[in-house]
Amino acid sequence: MILSNPILLCLRHCAGLFGAVAVLSCALMVQVLPADAQDYRIRAGDTLQVEVLEDPSLNRTILVAPDGRISVPSAGTVRASGQTVEAIQTILTERLKSNFANTPNVYVAIAQLAERPVPVPRQPKEPETISVYVMGEANGPGKLEVEPGTTVLQMFAIMGGFTNFAATKRVQLRRTHPQTSVETVYTLSFDAAKKGSATNLQAPVADGDVIFVPQRRLFE
Repeated sequence: MILSNPILLCLRHCAGLFGAVAVLSCALMVQVLPADAQDYRIRAGDTLQVEVLEDPSLNRTILVAPDGRISVPSAGTVRASGQTVEAIQTILTERLKSNFANTPNVYVAIAQLAERPVPVPRQPKEPETISVYVMGEANGPGKLEVEPGTTVLQMFAIMGGFTNFAATKRVQLRRTHPQTSVETVYTLSFDAAKKGSATNLQAPVADGDVIFVPQRRLFE
């Protein structure tokens, strides 16, 4: 992206064609910079064009250093980062005027903006899962990965329900506590859930839980 200073370009052109009188006339006719360009704050990595009308040997293209500074002969080091173009122009004019009989005409323009890093889109985070092991008379036994907060009743659906030989009144939830390594066995009744009286089936399963569905007894 290039931002040109129309005053600077016009003055340079007019100076070569018509002299000082034409320079003044051209400067009065040219429009000012757009508000967004005037208010822009210089950043490290930007490139500035500095021109001194009375001494072309001072004209140069300057890269704003990582520390936000620029260096101009006879003007020394100037902090450019955070400054507007107009502010830098005023600072350079003040520092250079002792080298000239009259206050020099110093013009500063933005030659090129520093490349801005392109934000990398954040990849959607895969939902975390926990492992629950299903054993016995279930239609879908094995290790199942489920979302945290999945209830025991939902696990019955995820594992595909029970076989015809399942003892659905004696389903076991086996949980080993990580701190003590002690296993606790909870007996759950799917038949009670069908009647709406098994509130313990609404409890969430935990990572490492084992659901064991025993086989039905002969007269059960």
